[in-house]
Amino acid sequence: MSFNRKMTLLVTGGCGFIGSGFVKQAVLAGHNVVVLDALTYAGHKENLDRIEGPGRHELVIGNICNQALVMELLTSRKIDALVHFAAESHVDRSITGPGEFIETNIRGTFILLSAATEYWQKLAPEAKKSFRYLQVSTDEVYGSLGATGKFSETMPYQPNSPYSASKAAGDHLVRAWHHTYGLPTLTTNCSNNYGPRQFPEKLIPTMITCALNGKALPVYGDGGNIRDWIHVEDHCAGVFLALEKGTPGATYCFGGNAERNNLDVVRAICKELDQHRPRKDGKPHATSITFVTDRLGHDRRYAIDDTLAVNELGFKRRFDFENGLADTVKWYLENTAWADAVLKKEHL
Repeated sequence: MSFNRKMTLLVTGGCGFIGSGFVKQAVLAGHNVVVLDALTYAGHKENLDRIEGPGRHELVIGNICNQALVMELLTSRKIDALVHFAAESHVDRSITGPGEFIETNIRGTFILLSAATEYWQKLAPEAKKSFRYLQVSTDEVYGSLGATGKFSETMPYQPNSPYSASKAAGDHLVRAWHHTYGLPTLTTNCSNNYGPRQFPEKLIPTMITCALNGKALPVYGDGGNIRDWIHVEDHCAGVFLALEKGTPGATYCFGGNAERNNLDVVRAICKELDQHRPRKDGKPHATSITFVTDRLGHDRRYAIDDTLAVNELGFKRRFDFENGLADTVKWYLENTAWADAVLKKEHL
């Protein structure tokens, strides 16, 4: 597949945090993007505002479980590649309400694969050869690591939450559709993303918004759970590389080479806030850290070995965690209205 020519991409979940970052990069690179998004609580069409470039983007509001709609978009827009970001993605929500995760992450992926296969099989030989279906997944499908080692593409799947199990099931369907039907698929697994416009339920934006609203900063367990953090722009650049250079049927892992335990991440956020938005009472923001009952089945450590992506795709990171975190905190400080608006939307 070559990106030397203009492509038309169907991007599911393109109004979400990571999906909109990918749409921005695609449009800036000169490609046309059709975004399919149901605009649930974590999808915001405002995330597509101010995206400009040689390419164009179009938003279609709809559900990936609507196979007729997916097929109509593939056919009428003459799609060259389908990039699947849409997912229910928050572990806590999957524990209290797993049904939506089964519906979106498993059934939704099945419907996309079915429509893509039917569309792909009818393409002319050259278009059929260049078509790609890319599944954006997570490192959580691999389970939990001990004190040493990293996840890689050859690791067995051992999901431990309803969320990661539903993503793992979707990944298995993608593999099966490639090996059974020949659909040219790709799967990417990434570590924890961070950056601007992330919905305030994940760790970093949660701590920022809680601190700005004078609330306690809730840290699960002892705060020792370790994650590898990758900036959303680096992740999206990796997805692009996989789409452009990846071998059909292959999986590629993308990490940030930035392992941090949750407590250290929260303390780093507090230091940034102390500098740029000190508390009125003069106390450090870290004094608001509160340890709460640990999440059920909380995986202890994640880390990604992205050697394959580096060697085969030429993947490189532009962001180190400290500078990326500082920029992220600054963005939230300058865009408090955005966070307030998306939280209000959730509770409507």
